[in-house]
Amino acid sequence: MDDSQVTEAVRSRYAELAVVATEGGVSCCGDGVECCFGPSAYSEAELSALPQLAANVSLGCGNPTLVAQLQPGQVVLDLGSGGGIDVLLSAKRVGPAGKAYGLDMTDEMLAVARRNAAESGVENAEFLKGRIESIPLPDASVDVVISNCVINLSPDKATVISEAARVLRPGGRFAVSDVIADDDMDDETRKDMQQWTGCVAGALTRTEYLNHLHNAGLEAAEVVETHRVHPNAGSCLISAVKPG
Repeated sequence: MDDSQVTEAVRSRYAELAVVATEGGVSCCGDGVECCFGPSAYSEAELSALPQLAANVSLGCGNPTLVAQLQPGQVVLDLGSGGGIDVLLSAKRVGPAGKAYGLDMTDEMLAVARRNAAESGVENAEFLKGRIESIPLPDASVDVVISNCVINLSPDKATVISEAARVLRPGGRFAVSDVIADDDMDDETRKDMQQWTGCVAGALTRTEYLNHLHNAGLEAAEVVETHRVHPNAGSCLISAVKPG
């Protein structure tokens, strides 16, 4: 499959999961794929402050806000914001003087996120439609870029990371939760589209991820595995800083 077909497969799958959640179900990113970690990475206090729908449609493999180091007044951007759980949590942490953006390409997910924002009373969150390979924000306009198990879904991860670096202000922070593949992931898994939309087949290796961060001009990069999500992949918290 070419890049456009991969993107459409991902969009279609996550649109379907958004509908499942709004109809009262609990979404899961792929049959038999353990990386669908859901809301278990969040504390009871965090979840209790949000609508149940936000948890039901949580499809991340971790909690990027653990390494985001958010401060009041900051601007934060969530790449592939889905149902909005990380945007809403971030909006609360940066406070009224700050701003939290969510970027997603799926209309169904955007509708869920905006509904969750309205129900939770969060007024400093804004959800944008677009692809994470082409972020619709100006250069140096964001203090922190977060993402939760989404960059692995992109067919062009180098561009995603370069775009994240572009919108970060000098001294800004890249802080994501993502799946990292072992060096020996087999070709059969890599070619399985269900494993791709399930967050495994498209994952970068640790070395590839670090190289992309370096090539984008980000420094002090760290990759810390939190748990295994597949025999050949683990969920990791990944952080880096834009110089200056």
